This record gives sequence, structure tokens and C-alpha cells, in this order.
Amino acid sequence: MQSMALANGTKGQTDWNAINWRKINRTVRNLRQRIFRATTERNYKKVRSLQKLMLRSYANILMSVRRVTQQNAGRNTPGIDKVVVKTPTTRGKLVDELSAFTLWRVKPARRVYIPKANGKQRPLGIPVVKDRCLQAMVKNALEPEWEANFEGTSYGFRPGRSCHDAIEKIFGLARPNKRKKWVVDADIKGAFDNISHEFLLKAIGEVPGRELIKQWLKAGYMEQGVFHETDSGTPQGGVVSPLLANIALHGMEEAIGVKYDSRGQSIGKRAIVRYADDFAAFCESKEDAEEVIEILKSWLQQRGLELSAQKTKIVHLSEGFDFLGFNIRHYRAEKTSKTGWKLLIKPSKESVSKIRNKLRKEWLSLRGSNVLAIIKRLNPIIRGWANYFRSGVSCEIFHSLDRWMFHRAVRYVKHTHPKKPRYWRQSRYWGRLNLERSDRWVFGDKTTGMLLLKFSWFRIERHILVKGRSSPDDPNLKSYWQGREKAKSKSLTPSKQKIAQNQGGICPKCGESLFNGEELHVHHIEPKQQGGSNSYKNLRFLHFYCHQQVHAAK
Repeated sequence: MQSMALANGTKGQTDWNAINWRKINRTVRNLRQRIFRATTERNYKKVRSLQKLMLRSYANILMSVRRVTQQNAGRNTPGIDKVVVKTPTTRGKLVDELSAFTLWRVKPARRVYIPKANGKQRPLGIPVVKDRCLQAMVKNALEPEWEANFEGTSYGFRPGRSCHDAIEKIFGLARPNKRKKWVVDADIKGAFDNISHEFLLKAIGEVPGRELIKQWLKAGYMEQGVFHETDSGTPQGGVVSPLLANIALHGMEEAIGVKYDSRGQSIGKRAIVRYADDFAAFCESKEDAEEVIEILKSWLQQRGLELSAQKTKIVHLSEGFDFLGFNIRHYRAEKTSKTGWKLLIKPSKESVSKIRNKLRKEWLSLRGSNVLAIIKRLNPIIRGWANYFRSGVSCEIFHSLDRWMFHRAVRYVKHTHPKKPRYWRQSRYWGRLNLERSDRWVFGDKTTGMLLLKFSWFRIERHILVKGRSSPDDPNLKSYWQGREKAKSKSLTPSKQKIAQNQGGICPKCGESLFNGEELHVHHIEPKQQGGSNSYKNLRFLHFYCHQQVHAAK
């Protein structure tokens, strides 16, 4: 990739703390929307021109550096050069380096392993920071074009879409009054590791940044000081890899013959829901489900992929199947349902077992710690798990987990105070600490009022399915996506929900969604040192780094 004049660029060293993020985000967002619109109009000459503009955009460089070094979960994980970027000064230097490079040579990824649920290890390829930033730049240029083409039933690793959308789509397909009761519960074997490079490059076409993508695919990886070539696959750990995987798997609906009417409603004999490389195909008979498997085997073979023999099976909805941590199943309900069946989507047994094991390990590791340490460690785990599963039929499981947590708390208190009588331990650690509930068995610290959350306090709430093929890059759906961003505040505590809702779910500093993955901080408009209060009118949520920038400017 050769140097070219920067669009909306600046000369000299970049001052990271002086960047106007609201302007930068607006510039990149407008470019993405123009690419999306040009794609829907099938004006590919304009699409390529706008993608070139995106790749040389100074705003795109800034946003990509912020995403890689501040927002992404792997921001503190180095590549083979052992370099991480943590300070405003080094981020500014990185922006200047990316703005001034002449010919780029991609470096190999660093191979690391993380444990999988089945006890095996998942290989990750961690590119160097500069390559990750370049990948984020290319992704911003490439993604809007594909967002205009992707299928509406694809939910994994796409902006504005989530696991809950996939589960809600399944809810609509699996209701007892529907005819598609046979399910191909499938998983693609090593999808990221085996995607054909030739097929992927052909699918992408002659786009700006193609040569960089080719280099990333062929870059290889280093493991224990030894270089290994990569003839297939896209490394998990790369910023652009999820998009490339979605491109490779695009067209699954067409392959199995899914049909829609003019309103976007499914009218064919088959339907499918895909989340990255996991998918569930719905059919009207077992024979048709077997035919779908054969079609997909051939279709995946062209992409260098194959179905996992261990994880792919055909099930009837009366047997049920697990998908994204939930169990989807029909239960007998002859007295309460016209069809004689009811659909329940609950946390799977495996999910419940995992959270119990995780909490058990935390309780054991916290032996000897005070109650405040326990609350600070366990509350985020409880809140995260409950928020994820609150969209299902989880009330009974939440109550069972609360009973289990009560017994764990009793064991902790007995271990901490083995010689104290029961009434003393009870009065010391349990009480009506949550004043909003008439529950005197709340575990916590009475001196500070800090308390351990209960799963059952999280109200069951259905997730609202994203509409059809809607994308945040569509300029005609601005108000629709603003409404969905506001709804994300439900994952916060009640007091924090009010702050987020008051500002419409938007960070007032950068103008982006509060829920983009960055840590949130509470900001006092009038500082407390100057007499500012803790009233809602004086509080605002800011992204962690936006908050730092506000105080750095003072």
C-alpha cells in the first residue's frame, strides 16, 4: 500500500488530547453512510472511490487507533514486536506513523491459546498494533458495502446486532403454531482456521486495500520463536477477521432456498438463523433437514469448510437444542395452549453449570477476604449473567441460583467466624439492605450499605428484534438506531439508567453511543470541589477516555 495524500488531515505531530472526537466520528460515519447508499444504488464506481477516500482519511486513522488502543478487549495484548500503546503521546505518534508510511509490509501474528468450553484450546493470532490499526481502517472502508448486502438472519459480529437478536429470531421461527419443527443444529469445523483464501479474495473483489487483506491472510504466525505459514484461514484476534468470515459465509440463505414475501416474511419451507459460524436451520420434515445438510456440505466445501460431525445434529423442537447459551424447546401444554405445546427459551444446563462453577471458584479464592471484596468481585459477574439471560424464561433459574448463592454465603460466614453463634452471624451479614425490597435476607456490609446482588432482582424483559436487514450505516434509519441505543441503558443499575436515559444513550463529548464497549465514568458538570452536587442534573456519563480528555483540557 503506497502513500497518498490524506483527506481531512493535519500536518505535524498529533495532540491526542486536543482531538475533536465529535467531528472525527461524524466524518467517518458520514463516509460509511455514503458507501452504504452508493452500494444500495449499485453505483460501484462511486463505492470504490469512497472506499479509497476512507482509506486515506485522517479521521479514519484517528478512529482506528482509538478503537485498537482504547476500546478493543485486546488493547493490552502485544504482537510479535511486544509493543502496546497506552498513553496519549504514543497514540499521537502512532497516528503520525500511519499517516506517513510509504510501503507497508505485514508482520506475522503471534500465536496464543485460550481455553474453550469443551476443555480444548482455541488458537488466536495477535497482529502487531500497527497492523490492527490498518485492519480497522480497511474494515471501515469495506464493512458498509457488505452491510448493504448481508442477509437479515446473520447476527454475529455485525454492528447493531447481537446474540439476543438471533435468539429472538429463533423465537419467531420456533413458535408452536409454525410448521418448521425440525432443526439442523450445526457448527462449522474450525471456520476461522480453514476458510479458503482464494474464495475469500474472489468474493471481496477488486476493492481498495485488497493487497493488504491478501498480506494479512498470508502473513503466517510465530509460535515459540518458529515461523509458520498460513495457507488457509483468517486469524482469530485480527480486527478484520470477523468481517472476512461473514463475507465467506454470506449466501447461506440462498443456498438452501430460503424465500421471503414482499413484506420480508419467510414463506418457504426452510429458514435459517446464523451467528458467525454457528447456525440453526428450520425445516418441515426430518428428510428435508437431511437434504439441507447435504446442500450445506457442498456449499461449504467451495469455501474450504466442513460441518463439525460432533456438533451437527438434527433435532425435533420437542427434544430441544442449545444455541448461544440458551435452550430452545417445546413443552407439553395441553390445558393452556391451542396447539398443545408451548415454546420456552431458557438458560441451558451447561450455562447454569458454568456460572455456578465460576462463582464457586470466586467464593473459594475470596476466603479470608472481607465482605466488601466479595461484593466488588461477584456483583459484576451476577449483573452480566443476569442481564444476558433476562430476555429468556429465566425466573425459576434465577431463584435457584439465589438459593445456591445463599448457601455459599453461609459457608463463607461460618469459615470466617467459626466460633460465633448463628444469630450473631445472621445479624452481622444479613438484613434488609436493599430498601426497595422487603427482603431481610440480603447479604452485605451493614456499615457501608454495600450489598450482594440477587439474580431474581433482574426483571425478565423480552428483547426487541432488529428489523429485517436494517443497518446503522443506513442514513434513512437514524432515529430507529437512536431508539435502540437508548434501550441499552437497561443493562445498568437503576440510578445509572436514569443518567444514561437523560442524555439519550450518547456520550456528550464524542457524540457516540455510550455502549460501544468502552468503560463508562460519571462526570460532574460542576466539580464537587467547586460545590457541585450529586444530583442527576449535575451528572453525565462519559467514556473513560473522553472523561480523561475533559480533565486534561482543564
